[in-house]
Amino acid sequence: MKKLATLFIAATALTTASAFAQEAGLDKIKTVVVIYAENRSFDNLYAAFPGAEGTTNLKPEEYQQLDRDGKVLAELPSSWGGLTAKGATPEITEEKSAHLPNKPFQIDAPDGFNLPASVATRDMWHRFYQEQMQIDGGKNDKFVAWADSGSAVMGYYDGSTTALWKVAQKYVLADHFFLGAFGGSFMNHIMLACACVPIYPDAANSPAKDKLSVVEDDGVTLKVAPDSPASALQGPPKFVNDGTLTPDGFAVNTMAPPYQPSYVKPAPGGDPLYADRANGNTLPPQTQTNIGDELNTKNITWAWYGGAFGEALKGNVGGPAPIFQFHHQPFNYFANLAPGTPARAEHLRDGGMNGTSFIADIDAGTLPTVTFYKPQGNLNQHPGYASEASGDAHIADVISHLEKSPQWKDMLVVVTYDENGGLWDHVAPPKADRWGPGNRVPTLIISPYAKMGTVDHTLYDTTSILRFITNRWQLPQLPGLKLRDDAMKANGTGTIGDLTGALNLQ
Repeated sequence: MKKLATLFIAATALTTASAFAQEAGLDKIKTVVVIYAENRSFDNLYAAFPGAEGTTNLKPEEYQQLDRDGKVLAELPSSWGGLTAKGATPEITEEKSAHLPNKPFQIDAPDGFNLPASVATRDMWHRFYQEQMQIDGGKNDKFVAWADSGSAVMGYYDGSTTALWKVAQKYVLADHFFLGAFGGSFMNHIMLACACVPIYPDAANSPAKDKLSVVEDDGVTLKVAPDSPASALQGPPKFVNDGTLTPDGFAVNTMAPPYQPSYVKPAPGGDPLYADRANGNTLPPQTQTNIGDELNTKNITWAWYGGAFGEALKGNVGGPAPIFQFHHQPFNYFANLAPGTPARAEHLRDGGMNGTSFIADIDAGTLPTVTFYKPQGNLNQHPGYASEASGDAHIADVISHLEKSPQWKDMLVVVTYDENGGLWDHVAPPKADRWGPGNRVPTLIISPYAKMGTVDHTLYDTTSILRFITNRWQLPQLPGLKLRDDAMKANGTGTIGDLTGALNLQ
């Protein structure tokens, strides 16, 4: 009798959950695809998008940058090291980028640099503490002051001729979508996987002890080195120790996966499938619950497709093979997806060179229910090693395949960016918890159920993707989602949405 009662309660709960999903219309979505591009702020690509909160009518006090002493800069400093990536043609040198007015500048303006989007611009700092220093309490006026790239942070594109701009016009552009966490790709990929922050246990007594950042008492400001230039016009700042770890052992800047492919080689004589744990750059395996774990509890299929993942496993990372970023594969950091586990074989998939394997599964209609796709380096729009145009063309091509897929009729596609790449944006992120949200990034919400041709002003961040997946399949809530919600409520800064504001599901 007790067993029957338990079964009845479980069946009732399942029925209630199904009824909730049906009432909300969420059950109309059968497949979710997340395409995770790289390092672009909203203003860098969509500053002039009609109907979006862009830069068209900004007042000087809304864009002018301050020096490190808090005074308005008379002009922007040079782009230290040049505006363009190393080896780019044409090249915009440091000298050519000097004496720009203190305001945003259009990179591809015919009467300016006239630099097409097919030319890669330089990489720049996109790190946990620097981003918070750049945000300056929400004023976003110290991007130049705390950058290693001078004026480069203020560059933007026309954008209206790009393929993704046209996709945004057709479907939905979200103009209040923020990073899940301050800082770079590493931390925001982990945030996408688990709404959590990676941990290095007992870091102060570990091989990574020299990577503990030295910060001021406020916990968000790096301690400036005595020989640091006083002004941004004199050069990039210097810090006592800008490490990969917080003083209390959270990994907030790039660390290597504990498993291959990793930029840390195996230990001498050790397991060739593991990274050397004695190397201070290696993050220990993570054990937090991730979204994959939650999906597994409901037997919902899921996978992370890494562009050129197979080539990276063979050791083909540079040269004619694509640029591959080891820290862009978040599930490769989790212990329950270690080499040799059935879960790894099922859920970590090779997207193929130029995404060919991923596209083949799209065309065959065999994508898992929840699918993540990370384009290989030269196709992900990351400044420094990829142009804006190359990733734009690739992602637009992937979308065209998705639109023709047998799974399209009940699909939701989210194209977003892992972080802002250090690029300026004028909209202040909402104040929440210690980890974020960070700056604003472009996000396209694509589906037959999208509110076609609109701009969605709903407040979102990276965790909104996990919120949608959680609500759609009635999964247990990841602890990080509650942490973010509680912090937003405590600060009175709004509620993070779950993407349904962009959809017609009723």
